[in-house]
Amino acid sequence: MRQTSIKASVLLLALCLYAAPAFAEVLITSREAKLPDADKRERGAMSGPRVLLLSPARDAASVKSPFALTIKFESRDGVPVDLNTLVVTYEKTPPVDLTERVNAYLSPTGIAMPQAETPPGEHRLHVEIKDVNGRLGGAEFSIIAAP
Repeated sequence: MRQTSIKASVLLLALCLYAAPAFAEVLITSREAKLPDADKRERGAMSGPRVLLLSPARDAASVKSPFALTIKFESRDGVPVDLNTLVVTYEKTPPVDLTERVNAYLSPTGIAMPQAETPPGEHRLHVEIKDVNGRLGGAEFSIIAAP
């Protein structure tokens, strides 16, 4: 009898965990989104790692928040990235450093944040990272969150 009760409890717990919604991590707050946009800056060529936005797709008109934020790092000449040099900035005045918010999702291949939450609107992000030789790479991209 006790063994059946334990099995039923384990099954119930598994069902609850499976049905529970995934926790969304706040990437950008409503207060930060209301800050004035920063002026666009011209950036020169970079010889360090390439930074590519995989998700949401760059050609997507908009995405519903929360969304999967996936950024890929591609090393140049086989030189690995230095994860300690990552800087993720929300391009506002003043700029908002988002690095700490994405650190839990950081790996040598990029950032994989499954549930990034933002308020509606256009959000311009700048990502920079160096390789272990100190060469800088980066990219800037916009994400439009639907209302």
